[in-house]
Formats: sequence, C-alpha cells, structure tokens
Amino acid sequence: MTNPVYQEDAYLSTMEARLERIEDGGRLIFDRSNFFASGGGQPGDTGMIETADGRQIAIADTVYSDDRRDIVLLAPEGAEGLTPGDMLVLHVDWKRRYKLMRMHTACHILSVVLPYPITGAAVGEDESRVDFDLPDAEADKAEVTARMMEVVAANHPVFIRWITDEELDANPGLVKSANVKPPRGTGRIRLVCIGEDGSIDTQPCGGTHVGETQEVGEIHIGKIEKKGRSNRRFRIRFGPLPAA
Repeated sequence: MTNPVYQEDAYLSTMEARLERIEDGGRLIFDRSNFFASGGGQPGDTGMIETADGRQIAIADTVYSDDRRDIVLLAPEGAEGLTPGDMLVLHVDWKRRYKLMRMHTACHILSVVLPYPITGAAVGEDESRVDFDLPDAEADKAEVTARMMEVVAANHPVFIRWITDEELDANPGLVKSANVKPPRGTGRIRLVCIGEDGSIDTQPCGGTHVGETQEVGEIHIGKIEKKGRSNRRFRIRFGPLPAA
C-alpha cells in the first residue's frame, strides 16, 4: 500500500521513493508518494520523476488504483527504461500544486461563510466551484466575498488531525457533503481544521491545503448560478472582485 506522505506534509514537493512496480501504460507505483491522487473534487498532481542518471520522465496525472490501496503516477512516455527497485526522485509541479492548495482551502472557507449542505465541488487552478443546497436564500457576491476575505485576512492556522470511525459516527455534523461520505476501511478519518483547535471549521477531507488562511491570497466569488430548485453554484476565483 502506497504511503501517501502528502496527507501529513502538503509542502513536500520533492522527495525520493522506491519504485515498486510498473503496470501497462506507464503506470508507476511507488512505496510512498508526495503526488496527490485525484479525489474529492481535487485533480491529481502532475510533475516529473528523475532517475539516478538525471533523466526526467513527465508525470501526466496521478490516480488511485482500482482498490484504492495504491497511488499510481501516470507516465505515458519514458517509463520503459525503469526497473522495480529503482530509487527515483519525485518532483511535484509545485506552481500548480500550490494554486490547488490555495483554492481547496478557499472552498473550505466558503463552506464556513455558507454553512449549508454541500452537493458538489471541484477544485481548479484558476477557478473552483462549490454547490450548496440553498433553495430559498439569495446570496450577494460582494457580501460573500467580503466574509471570505475576513477569514483569509485573520490568518487562521490550517492543520490536520485524525479521528476514528467511531468518533466520526458520534459527530455526524462534521460531514458537510450531502452526497459523498468520507472513505472508511482504515479505521481512521482525516480532518482538515481551520482556527485554533479547529474552532473556525473542522471537516473530513483528503485534499491538500495551505498552512495559514492568509496564504490563500485575494479571492472573490465570480459567479453564482442556479442549478436546480435547491442548488446554488458558487464559483471562486483568484484576485479582487471586479467592479460592477
């Protein structure tokens, strides 16, 4: 089972790992991975791996194996020269990853400002979306943006902690998603927390996030869309709210 080291340290952009096996199509499985595997609305990491002789092999995407036990780095070209047991250096595309970390954290902040059931979400490099079960309420882009920026500017710590399945069962309100339940099977659940002792927000999440809310930078709500009778989609974008 691949050790997902990004779950403990999202800032580890470069590290060494042992190649465990190579599957058809350039699917590389390592003993541990700093590459995030696509899931929870966040896309998988890209980047490259470096061999002992300096050869660089591009990684086009990162996914889970079918049984979700392993993290698979997809190398469509150049993997034929590799051998299981090789020690290789894994380089995450840090510029892209860091934008996704900022955006994913912004999605959590939006769920603090709008404490409604989440019906869908997707994290992107330049725009993210979060869908809420919000049937009657009218939302104003400027007001939601201002409230989000208050959380960003307060520079709250962002950290993770782990709880057991039983602890989650005893605190069902931690789960904000109306449609997706946290993965089980390992006996523990990963929580992403904002604020001292998680006072601003605490919810199950497997994604990567920044260490302080101020790192998110300036963000705004670019668009609010009605997606059905009881669904509102909020699009988060980097930069200041454009003038009306």
